[in-house]
Amino acid sequence: MYSFLILVLSLFPLAANALTVYSYRHYESDQRLFELFTQKTGIPVKIVKAKADTLLERLKAEGMNSNADVLITSDASRLAAADRADLLQPVESLLLRERVPAHLRDPDNKWFGFTQRARVLVYHPDRVRPSELSTYEALAEPKWRGRLLVRSSSNVYNQSLMAAMIVANGPESALAWARGLVANMARPPQGSDRDQMRAVAKGLADVAIVNTYYLGLLQNSSLSADREVAEKLKIFFPNQAGRGTHINISGAGVTKSSRQPEQAVQLLEFLVSAQAQATFPAATYEYSVLKDAPLSKLHANWGAFKADSMPLSLLGENNVAAVKLLNKAGWR
Repeated sequence: MYSFLILVLSLFPLAANALTVYSYRHYESDQRLFELFTQKTGIPVKIVKAKADTLLERLKAEGMNSNADVLITSDASRLAAADRADLLQPVESLLLRERVPAHLRDPDNKWFGFTQRARVLVYHPDRVRPSELSTYEALAEPKWRGRLLVRSSSNVYNQSLMAAMIVANGPESALAWARGLVANMARPPQGSDRDQMRAVAKGLADVAIVNTYYLGLLQNSSLSADREVAEKLKIFFPNQAGRGTHINISGAGVTKSSRQPEQAVQLLEFLVSAQAQATFPAATYEYSVLKDAPLSKLHANWGAFKADSMPLSLLGENNVAAVKLLNKAGWR
């Protein structure tokens, strides 16, 4: 039934005490971290990779018969959805509570962020001055007509940004903002965050809304064409004079079905260890969740910024409302 899932057996033949991790992430660096976890603890790790929604549906279908011990996925709203579906269990870990700031974890300790990314603006400096940029809200102004690019509203990153706008400004203002963005789009939404940046570099628009790690992927791509795109663009962190730039996470939780929750918690604790947290910025271009963690060379070049401290659990609580308003605004 799930033959389309990619099943990766890590490290050793499957043992009785192996942890099964359902993961949406697809980075080789994650695999190396799991190997290191096994070396340190003796606990083998079995990884099942699939799309985020597929993993959630599989967990729902399997129920308490699931072999999954840990769910790893991107975006707090997806983790909140897993919680609403009663797929996660609360975790008692002083280390996780100390290392993961409160706004980056579930209030009931059912999921914890282990990487951060910011949703920022990239712009072409030949056509936009930094002084012209300020806030997400200002992107709805008429001066940006035909100059803006952003991917589809079906993408969870935009749904979470819209949820943050609802929390910050209320639903009516959020709807007006979304309508303004739709009016200012240079073309109908299409493609990935990297595609938006490629289009700005080609002159199809002047500004795009993207996640920071996608810029890192372009800057460090093996393809010279992608690196050339990145060289043409500049980064801007919105709302620095106010609430700060919108952020989100990749995170993890222990499944309700786990038969070895203590070992599962060990894996979550390992993901916020100093060693793991130093790996993510260098390998995936995401930010550490540790307070006062030093910036990587790449992030330092982008510049320090003020991040929105809104509890990310609110993104999940407002996801349904965000989707409805995005549809009402005509954001396809």
